[in-house]
Amino acid sequence: MNHAAKSQSTWEVGDWVIYRKQKRSTSPGPRAEEIHPDEHGEKYTYLVEKYWVVEDIVDGEHLKLVTKRGKRHEVPVTDPRLREPTWWEKWMLAKRFKEVEEVIV
Repeated sequence: MNHAAKSQSTWEVGDWVIYRKQKRSTSPGPRAEEIHPDEHGEKYTYLVEKYWVVEDIVDGEHLKLVTKRGKRHEVPVTDPRLREPTWWEKWMLAKRFKEVEEVIV
């Protein structure tokens, strides 16, 4: 699934974003994608889509993103793992994004 990233100037506070976070563990969950075993096969590296909300735009070059548990992450607007959800994802995943919005308030 390849989606074009939003341009740097079009992000706004309150926007919903999907961020493909890299994780590493012994047992990837059901939402894990691009799973790769370590050299000795004890752990796996993989990506998981996270559904976050833009809390702030820092210097026009970084987005401060909030998770549903209230954690904050700052990522460059040019990060290829960052993208806007499609209209279909906005509709299907609205509950997840709204849970995050409740943390911001």
